[in-house]
Amino acid sequence: MGLFSESVDVSCAPDGQPQSLQWNGTTYAVCAEPLRWYERRQWWAEESRAPLGSGPGVVDHEIWRVQVLPANTSGREPPFPEPLTLDLTRHIRSGRWRLLRIHDALHPTTA
Repeated sequence: MGLFSESVDVSCAPDGQPQSLQWNGTTYAVCAEPLRWYERRQWWAEESRAPLGSGPGVVDHEIWRVQVLPANTSGREPPFPEPLTLDLTRHIRSGRWRLLRIHDALHPTTA
């Protein structure tokens, strides 16, 4: 599993769920139901204080685990490539997305 932080462009459904993303010059389509959770971030290292009652965006950050395939694989004959499993985070205030983790042994930068 790779752990890093890299900017990605994510397109979402009206409910905020990721549908596709652009990373490393390739467009990927989400091919399975994504999972969402929140993790504590080290806000004390980034902010002088957290306002009372604060939560998402200050204390927690939103994480999405998605499985994706290159968008150009739809309609192709088997064998299909293995999906990539990625963890993405969305910065609540700015709406920017970052790729945090790659869970598969091979990914486009090393394949």
